[in-house]
Amino acid sequence: MRVYLPVTLDELQGADPVLIGPRVAHAVTPALRALWPEEDDEGWEYAAQADAGDGSLVLLASRRAAPPLRVVVAADVAEACVQTLDDPPVASAVEVVCGVDLGQVVSVHVDEPAAAADVAGAASGDETALARLDERDLLWYDVTEIGQIPAP
Repeated sequence: MRVYLPVTLDELQGADPVLIGPRVAHAVTPALRALWPEEDDEGWEYAAQADAGDGSLVLLASRRAAPPLRVVVAADVAEACVQTLDDPPVASAVEVVCGVDLGQVVSVHVDEPAAAADVAGAASGDETALARLDERDLLWYDVTEIGQIPAP
């Protein structure tokens, strides 16, 4: 099952980049499909990825030393590793209960370094910065490029 995990760049580029579960992630869920019934798979995946980007902002708010960029890891995990949440904060939210290693990572999506000021502002609650981020798409990186993702 494809999931979108919100992470921080320092967490991903650490010496042991296994993303330990349980952690909230995002996926194309029945609730997300019901929310936008006229969308297709690509639209639902984009929405789940965007929700994970918002989740990365939440992580950054509590990890001030992390580089201020939204980071989303797209990974394929066993369905047994994904559980529904009793009261999900958004329609795409699920819980990944297993660790996710680099072998499961399909791609990484990251803000360009020029977005760092807006990311830091949004993580601190600046609504204007958050609105500007809504206009930015995350850049795509292959799993082999994780070490080369530029930090601000």
